[in-house]
Amino acid sequence: MPSKMIFINLPVADLDRSKRFYEAVGWKVNQDFTDGNAACIVVDDNICVMLLTRDFFTTFGTRPLGDTRGTVNGIYALALSSPHEVDSLVEAALQAGGTEELNPDRRAQEAQVGMYSRTFLDLDGHQWEPFHMTYPA
Repeated sequence: MPSKMIFINLPVADLDRSKRFYEAVGWKVNQDFTDGNAACIVVDDNICVMLLTRDFFTTFGTRPLGDTRGTVNGIYALALSSPHEVDSLVEAALQAGGTEELNPDRRAQEAQVGMYSRTFLDLDGHQWEPFHMTYPA
């Protein structure tokens, strides 16, 4: 296991449905860290998404859960290697039941600085922003 990893913990309404969604976008379930309360979704060697049932998620803190369908509670930006990879991930998310959030003004601003991104919401309203950015040489 790498010495530095990021684990994004997300509350979900239906664990099995959410696992199927993330598998459909091309990520893998790590069965070693999956049970009836949680599922470990492997994005790559250094990034995992922990899907936690809403009841189990509440055991990690004392504040109430936010409404991810009606409000933004976090934005999970993911750097990818090409605009094609961005489009492929978003299209897979849409095919799996996610929704795309469009903001043409923001996309135009990003294009001016060599950035390409799209936004999708998973089945519980968690906001993902895959992007590609051309870095100056």
